[in-house]
Amino acid sequence: MQPSEAYLRYPRSVQALYLRPLRREAEYGVPSCDLQLRSYSVRSLEFFADFALRAAYYLKLPAFGPVPLPRITERWTVPRSNFIFKKSQENFERITVRRLIQIRDGNPESVQIWLAFLQKHAYAGVGMKANLWEFGKLGSCLCRFDLFIHFYQDVC
Repeated sequence: MQPSEAYLRYPRSVQALYLRPLRREAEYGVPSCDLQLRSYSVRSLEFFADFALRAAYYLKLPAFGPVPLPRITERWTVPRSNFIFKKSQENFERITVRRLIQIRDGNPESVQIWLAFLQKHAYAGVGMKANLWEFGKLGSCLCRFDLFIHFYQDVC
């Protein structure tokens, strides 16, 4: 090994940053959480999406994404000066880039911990919006339906 090659070799933890994040497979495919990331900068958005996927892997959550969502383009025109100089105008444009990360078959407590971790280590310029789904037992719903039927029969 030459001395110049020794400097090119990085530790495994640094090499892992250059690879795609590890992922876990979902057993049933039932969605638990949809996390939508928004930013004006593609670079910071991709960085934070990668960070979120790595955090989900280490919390044993099966994460899918980042799925690119349609861009939001806002345009407006402003006069450069006031009063009679209406012909001299300036155009502005702002593009919002979005990504979707979906957690499937996740434990609700683990998903809450994951979202709290992402919120604590939020990246500047990246907004987050999460949709959570929680599922309950079917038996509790049937008991309420029986009570409703008994109440309805008593009234009629």
